[in-house]
Amino acid sequence: MKLTVVGGGSTYTPELIDGFARLRDTLPIEELVLVDPAAERLELVGGLARRIFARQGHPGRIVTTADLDAGVDGADAVLLQLRIGGQAAREQDETWPLECGCVGQETTGAGGLAKALRTVPVVLDIAERVRRANPRAWIIDFTNPVGIVTRALLQAGHRAVGLCNVAIGFQRKFAGLLGVAPAEVHLAHVGLNHLTWETGVRLGGPEGENVLPKLLAEHGESIADDLHLPRPLLDRLGVVPSYYLRYYYAHDEVVRELRTKPSRAAEVAAMERELLAMYGDPALDEKPALLAKRGGAYYSEAAVDLAAALLGGGGSPYQVVNAFNKGTLPFLPDDAVIEVQAAVGPAGPAPLPVPEPDPLFAGLIANVTAYEDLALEAALRGGRDRVFRALLAHPLIGQHAYADALTDQLIAHNREHLAWA
Repeated sequence: MKLTVVGGGSTYTPELIDGFARLRDTLPIEELVLVDPAAERLELVGGLARRIFARQGHPGRIVTTADLDAGVDGADAVLLQLRIGGQAAREQDETWPLECGCVGQETTGAGGLAKALRTVPVVLDIAERVRRANPRAWIIDFTNPVGIVTRALLQAGHRAVGLCNVAIGFQRKFAGLLGVAPAEVHLAHVGLNHLTWETGVRLGGPEGENVLPKLLAEHGESIADDLHLPRPLLDRLGVVPSYYLRYYYAHDEVVRELRTKPSRAAEVAAMERELLAMYGDPALDEKPALLAKRGGAYYSEAAVDLAAALLGGGGSPYQVVNAFNKGTLPFLPDDAVIEVQAAVGPAGPAPLPVPEPDPLFAGLIANVTAYEDLALEAALRGGRDRVFRALLAHPLIGQHAYADALTDQLIAHNREHLAWA
């Protein structure tokens, strides 16, 4: 089995490598290719990757290259973890929206749209090259904004599945609180990428006992603290929202916070410098503890599980993924990309039936889906008016003066990445 990671020079990559090494019986990789144009970073990450494999006795071969076509040639699966523009672009995504009093964040609002516009054309070019190299290869997208990027891939006919670590993080958290193995916890997870709610937590499978009321009653404070939301809100909702819902449920509070502290991008950039220095130590042969603060917890386990299921070698029968709606949520178009539990196998993901969400959640899902439609149109076709329409549709913006000002800011800060600008 050959697996390729595009963006393999990311500081995230040792987390992925550690999972590949630990879970080699689930996903028996013979050749792992790390592709990245940043030669210096790739050399550091690749060196540590080889040492991790050697320490854990993994027999697979690790190859590093800047040549995308060579890297994807013959790959059975290609995992995408790109950041077009790097942390510098992320820094901008998180700051200029604040000038209008709107949240600055890399996956939602104006910053999230900027990232989508930079990313979608690049990902589609990569996917076409993957298709030429091996039409049967699966593309696993971990690149944000996952929902929009995955929809772009699927609409272009690629064999693609979107992946996020929010669900597996909740699964692990709830399993720990309940004192059971993570595999025993089945989430009733519904929504869009970075806009999801856990409407049930079932033990043993989709038909198991729903212990969400018990979790909220006994551990509501701990769950609320993790989300930075008040416990009474969770009790009134009767569900557990993802932490990204804080940008909607406490928008103005979040904006005030963001205006008074360094951006997350600045924190991550400093962390990356420290991590890369560690990766250069030839004595280091395991992922450093600092990597846990970088984000992406359990990312490797989710990726291994998904790749194994898609390639027919095992993996969990049910996994939370981003896939076409196909009637799962009847108030959305079939070609909307939703994030739900799905049965996953070599034919791809098949979303499981879910009860229609409460109108409180369904309304926001429908609104953000409309924004994502317009965001993808702007990413594919360009143009100031298309950017404006997407921003005006976003529930975190929604005022024409803000949308106008943010459109100008977005184009000014991203001109080098926008072929049409």
